[in-house]
Amino acid sequence: MGSWYWIGVAAGLGLGAGVAIGALIPGGLRGASAAVAAILAVAAGIGLGFLVGDWAEAAAGAIGGLLGVSASVPIVAGALRRGGTRLGLAVVVALAGVVLAAVAFVPALGYVEAVVVPLLAVRVGRRGTGRYAGLRILAKD
Repeated sequence: MGSWYWIGVAAGLGLGAGVAIGALIPGGLRGASAAVAAILAVAAGIGLGFLVGDWAEAAAGAIGGLLGVSASVPIVAGALRRGGTRLGLAVVVALAGVVLAAVAFVPALGYVEAVVVPLLAVRVGRRGTGRYAGLRILAKD
């Protein structure tokens, strides 16, 4: 495979690491924790990029890590505001990050992930912010 393949793999691996790190860092959208998550995701992306290639792959991994954490931190914060549990949410989103990293090994899908995941996060972020009523609406007073 050519270098374009490994750059896409590094971008997808960085994206998956960024999504997982964004789910595991506590604090939601508060400035310090989001900055720590971004720094850790960029560092993980650089490290993963160097594992699969050279400087170009490391740069793609860093960009993927930054995109991943910027996509997952608002999603996690919104889910926690709506009543999600910290541990359950962290497990589900971290597993999604692992799946995204695995899908990056399919040719060209690392690039697609790096574009689609942040766009989906923006779309989900624009949805309603109310709590899900669940079965409480059926309860009789």
